[in-house]
Amino acid sequence: MKVLVTGATSGLGRNAVDDLLQHGLPLRATGRNLQQGAALQQLGVDFEPADLSLLTPVQADRLLRDVDTVWHCAALSSPWGPRRAFEAANVEATRRLAEAAVRQGVRRFVHISTPSLYFDFRHRQQIDEAWRPARPVNAYAATKGEAEAVLQSIASRHAGTTVVMLRPRAIFGPHDRVIVPRLLALMRQRGGVLPLPGGGRARMDMTYVGNVVHAMHLASRVPGLRSGSVYNITNQAPTTLADLLQRLFVDQLGLPLRIRALPYPLLAGVARLLEAGGRLTGREPPFTRYSMGALHYEMTLDTGRARRELGWQPVIDLDEGIRRTAAWIRAHGTPHGL
Repeated sequence: MKVLVTGATSGLGRNAVDDLLQHGLPLRATGRNLQQGAALQQLGVDFEPADLSLLTPVQADRLLRDVDTVWHCAALSSPWGPRRAFEAANVEATRRLAEAAVRQGVRRFVHISTPSLYFDFRHRQQIDEAWRPARPVNAYAATKGEAEAVLQSIASRHAGTTVVMLRPRAIFGPHDRVIVPRLLALMRQRGGVLPLPGGGRARMDMTYVGNVVHAMHLASRVPGLRSGSVYNITNQAPTTLADLLQRLFVDQLGLPLRIRALPYPLLAGVARLLEAGGRLTGREPPFTRYSMGALHYEMTLDTGRARRELGWQPVIDLDEGIRRTAAWIRAHGTPHGL
C-alpha cells in the first residue's frame, strides 16, 4: 500500500511516517510546518505542504495520486480557541480530504478521532464506542464528533472507500508536543514541584504512540471491516498520572519531582475565572476546566471491539513505552526544553 499521512510534521503523524520509513513502505506526507517538512524531505519523504481546510481539487489530486490508504492524523487539538478554527481544521478539512479520497478511489481512509467525545466531568470506566454524553465538553470534542458524523455519512454513500475511525486515549511517546512536554515545562518552572488535582491519583488509560500506529496498520489491512467502524485504542493498562510521571521523570530521566496535591474544586473555580478573562482578552488561559477535569476524573475505555474485529493488542507495554519515551527525550529534548 501507499499511504498519505496528514499531520506528518509532529505527534502521531510524525511517528507514523517514521514507522512507514522503517518498514520500507511507500508514503506521502503533508502538513503545514515547512521547517519540519524540509526535515522529512531530507529523510527521503515525499512531502507536500498543504492546509487541508483550504484544500482545492488540484491540491487533492496531487496529494492522493497513487495513494490507496489515508492516515488522517491532522487536527486542531486544544482545550481553547475560536470555534471557527476548530470547524475549519477538524470538520472542513476532514470533509474535503475524505471526499477527494472517494473521488480518487482510495481503498481505506483511517481517521484519528478522540475519546474527548466521552468526557462529561464524571468518573467513567470501560466506556464503549457507542456511549456519548449529553453535550460535548468543548469545541474540540464537538468538532471531532462532527467530523465523525461527516465520515459516517460518506461511508454510507460510497462503498468503494472503507472508512475506519480510531479513538486513542492520551497518546505519549516520541514527537509528543502535548502531555509530557507541557508537564515537564511546568515542573521545571516550579523547581521540580508539579501541582496536580488530587495529586494525580485518578486512574486513566494512556496509550504509547507505537500502539496507535500498530492499530492504524491493522485498520488499513484487515479485510471485511464495515465502513464507518469506530475503535477505542489504549495500552489496556490503566494507571495514575502520578505513577507514570514517577516512572518517566524520576526513574528514567533522573529528574527531581514532587507532586503537590491541590483540591479539584479550587482549581475548577480558578479555571472558570481564567476562562472568563480569556473570553474578554482573546488570550488562552493557563488552564481550563476541561484540562483540570481531564486530570481529575477517571476515564478508562473498553477496547473489546478493537480486539475482536481488528485483532488488535498493544505491541509495546507501558513499561517499554515509558523507557522508549525517556530515551527519545534524552536524545532530542522536548519542544519546551528539558
